Order: sequence, then structure tokens, then C-alpha cells
Amino acid sequence: MTLTPSADTVAAGAEVPFFELLVSAKIALARDVWGFELRHPLGTDLPPATAGAHLTVQVPGGPRRNYSLHGDPADSGCYRIAVKRDASGRGGSVRMVDAVRQGDLIAVSTPRNNFELHPRAHEFLFIAGGIGITPILSMVRHLLATQRATFRLIYCTRDAANTAFLQDLGAPELAGRVRIHHDHGDPGQGFDFWPVFESPGKAHVYCCGPRGLMDAVADMSGHWPTGNIHFESFGADVSAFAANTAFTVHLKKSGATVPVGADQSILEALRQRGHHVPSSCESGTCGSCRTGLLAGEPEHRDMVLGPDEQATQIMVCVSRARSAELVLDL
Repeated sequence: MTLTPSADTVAAGAEVPFFELLVSAKIALARDVWGFELRHPLGTDLPPATAGAHLTVQVPGGPRRNYSLHGDPADSGCYRIAVKRDASGRGGSVRMVDAVRQGDLIAVSTPRNNFELHPRAHEFLFIAGGIGITPILSMVRHLLATQRATFRLIYCTRDAANTAFLQDLGAPELAGRVRIHHDHGDPGQGFDFWPVFESPGKAHVYCCGPRGLMDAVADMSGHWPTGNIHFESFGADVSAFAANTAFTVHLKKSGATVPVGADQSILEALRQRGHHVPSSCESGTCGSCRTGLLAGEPEHRDMVLGPDEQATQIMVCVSRARSAELVLDL
């Protein structure tokens, strides 16, 4: 049976098709981390996914969020995602964990992959922090199944209670390949990556996790071949920004003024008022919602715009305003 796009999602102006899948299971994986298993309502196969792929999920209440698949890519009957409930985030993870139940239908996109395993690499080093383990775990499962390359994993978390997939990573076939490091919330006890990166190696490095972890890996691997270092990120660390407050955006071309609530993005507010802006990732990483900025003081939260572009452009999916109003070229 062919999956049918969700009418609500298509009407909202998404550039990728969305489909309704059944939440067949909701499982506690660690403190504030929940796993969701998504299947076709009639039990048929799902569109294929590759190791490192992610879905965009239409979270109840309006926002869309990206979640990496952590299951075996060869399993065509189920998509598995994990969500960390972040009370200080933009609200998507809270709504996902609190509102979605086993038996619900939820709209998701087809899988996309910006974090592909290098097809000719024979050695991999995986570095994960917190919920960043999800795309890495799918890669580990794939390499175990295909045995096409060697790999090792360094997984950094706060403590055992905050470590998802401990049982999976303790499997006998992973003995000697996985190192789990707890810092117990003390930056001084963070993992020392310098011995890992001091001498450039042949491995392709794949890193996913908090911004601080990725910055540390980027700094210490600067003397490695550029094409061997890969990162996955779904947006900036919102803890570095001011608390969300309400503001307005004025649309120069149409003359409309749109209020933006503290709990919604500019993109979501525009959609509510019937204004279409192209979008895809909705996490500030792809650049498809780039919009002209004519006036006002923005707070840029994307990972796309360079300093020379920030005065005249804004990514409306994540960025906000420091001033009471922004004027957009819409």
C-alpha cells in the first residue's frame, strides 16, 4: 500500500511529503529520554533509510522537529527515534514526550540523510554525546551487520541514569569497541580527546552531540584531513540565548503585521496567518527558509548564515528578535 501524505502537513507548505505512521511503542530509554517506534498502520514496508538518516516529525501543536533513526537500517518495517525531553528548549521535545502516546498516528517525512557513512572508508571513529548517540547507533548496527569496516565508539554522558541504550552497547559483539565516559556534570571530568586526535589517522570521524562536544572535536581535529571529519547537528544550543519572548514581524511587501508568541517560531506564526515560506529542516541547518531582513535587531540561532549575511538575512525557523519588531522582505 502507498503511504498517503498528511493533508494538514502538505497544506502547511512542506517541501517534502509527510505520511501518517502508527506509534506502535513508546519506551523509556533513560532519564527524560523516550523511544518511539513508528510503523505503517497496515503493517506494510516503509520507505528505506540508510545509516545516519533522520525524519522530520510533525509534533502535536504545530512545530516540526528532526529526529535521527537509531534502528537497524535493514529493518524496513519500523522507524525508531529517541527524544530527550528538554524543558529549556523550544517546546517540541516537551510536546512530543508529553502528548504522543502508543496507538497515536503521527505525521513524519520520508527519511533524509546528511550524515552518510563514507562508502570507501575502512575505519570509523564515532563520538557521541547524550542524545547524539542516535544516528551513531544506526551506523554501529549497520557496520555490525555488514562487517565492511572496523570502528570504535566514544560515548559521553552525565551518568548511567542519563545514558540511553546501555544494554545495546553492552552486547558481546561490541566488547572492546565501545567506551562510555561519564562526567557527572563536572566539565573538569570531561573526556580528554587530545590523545585521540594528536596524531592524524586514517579513520573517518563521525560526531553528534551538544555544541560544546562538537566544538571540542573540531578544534582538536583541525590538523586531520578535512574530508575525514563529519558532524551532525540539528540547530544551535538554545541555552546560549536569551529566554524566548513575544515580538512582532512586519511584512514589508504585504503590509501585514504578525505577532510571534514566546512559544512559537517566526515560521510557525507566519503559517498560522496563511503566509507561505519555503522550509525543510526547521532547525536552522539547511537554509531553505532564508528570508530578507530589512529592519530590527535579530537573534540569529541558525548554523547557516555567515557574519556578512546576518545584517540582511534571517532563518525564520529558529531565529528570533531582540527588538520589539522585525521587518521582513515578505
